Amino acid sequence: MIDGPSERVGATVPELLRLAWPIIVSRSTQVVVGLADALMVAHLGEAALASVTTGAMNSFAAFILPMGTVFIVSSFVSQHFGRGDLAGARRYALYGLGIAAVTQVLSLALLPALYSLLGLVELTPEVRAGVQGYLSVRLLAGGLAVGLEALAGYYGGQGNTRLPMVANLVAMVLNIAGNWLLIDGHLGFPALGVKGAAWASVVSTGVSFTGLLAFFLYEGRLRRMPRPHLSWKELRHMLRIGLPAGFNWFFEFFAFIFFVNVVVAGLGTRALAALMAVMQLNSVSFMPAFAVASAGAIIAGQSIGAGARDEVPHTLKLTFMVSAAWQSTVGLFYLLLPELAFSPFARGENPEELIAIGAHVLRLSAAWLLFDSAATTLAEVLRAAGDTTFTLWARVLLAWLVFVPGSYASVHWLGGGATVAMLWLMVYLGGLAVMLWLRFRNGAWRRFELVQS
Repeated sequence: MIDGPSERVGATVPELLRLAWPIIVSRSTQVVVGLADALMVAHLGEAALASVTTGAMNSFAAFILPMGTVFIVSSFVSQHFGRGDLAGARRYALYGLGIAAVTQVLSLALLPALYSLLGLVELTPEVRAGVQGYLSVRLLAGGLAVGLEALAGYYGGQGNTRLPMVANLVAMVLNIAGNWLLIDGHLGFPALGVKGAAWASVVSTGVSFTGLLAFFLYEGRLRRMPRPHLSWKELRHMLRIGLPAGFNWFFEFFAFIFFVNVVVAGLGTRALAALMAVMQLNSVSFMPAFAVASAGAIIAGQSIGAGARDEVPHTLKLTFMVSAAWQSTVGLFYLLLPELAFSPFARGENPEELIAIGAHVLRLSAAWLLFDSAATTLAEVLRAAGDTTFTLWARVLLAWLVFVPGSYASVHWLGGGATVAMLWLMVYLGGLAVMLWLRFRNGAWRRFELVQS
């Protein structure tokens, strides 16, 4: 564990990877959970596969605003840490936990509205029933998932990325074990099918969050940290910076939800199942790339907190190079062996047809990986500086004025298929990367004061 600002990391490949590899493992465990959920229900048929993958995506949509907001905890903590103010850093963990508590209340309040909300989207009756059953369970742990991210941001901002990694590894193991016990029913447990996958996620998230929270409280006593003096002014300032970061994720993800539930769902259950399985595979590439970007943001935040803003452009460049190398490797695999990558998802009826659609979509997805890497790296470094509002408007404008209407018109009015729909994703990510790069070059991020004196 890094104990003081004197050990602030520098922007070198070894130091970036030292911070990044535990985050990569942490994010990869989330990928494994998503893949395990999909693979372990795939034998139940296309409807079950579509229900679990679509349900997981929609549950994430319900959590994404508060989860994106608590990502800012890492930015505040890293800058306080760079200044040597460990007590100040700890306060922001508590603010993050407060947001998690509010999320838990709102998640439970959303349960009675599930049936009506799902009636607004174009799903077959079987898939709609499966998604509703999945969400009715998964929403029980909304606040716990947000709290886990808040604490991970607190420790990550200090440079201790290994502790959140352990918590996520525990959650992964418990989730896979829970799937085995509850999807088909083993060792006397009931066979719950789609709901079994949801219960496994709820239990594993709850155990992991409880363990990390217990360590956080124990550490405070062990270090004899003074009682934190919480401030509404600080909380409002955090929300003023954090909410745009949360809305960044929310509006982008909601655009993607529209894309899946309206644009792609209209192409039929098989196309929906293929696309969602491809998205699960793409998370294999995205999550490690996002982890590298998060590590770069930690370094950038600590540099800003220590008054070394001139180090940030080098950190950005180095972070993108590492992230792009990973994305390019995965993209090459998708291009050369798409059938091999997709085949584990095709174990229901007519697997050959599902593999053909999935392999084609997977090849197309390789085209946007570098755009995704650039946009993610730029957004994370700008977040570390506190420049979150521009990123919000860039995502909103591109998603809702270009991506959503363009994909809808192309598919529903002009008769385009899955290929046309996926090309619109590439247009969106490429445009976002260009806009964020121009913002960074403009240098506005240098004028932000995230930590108030």
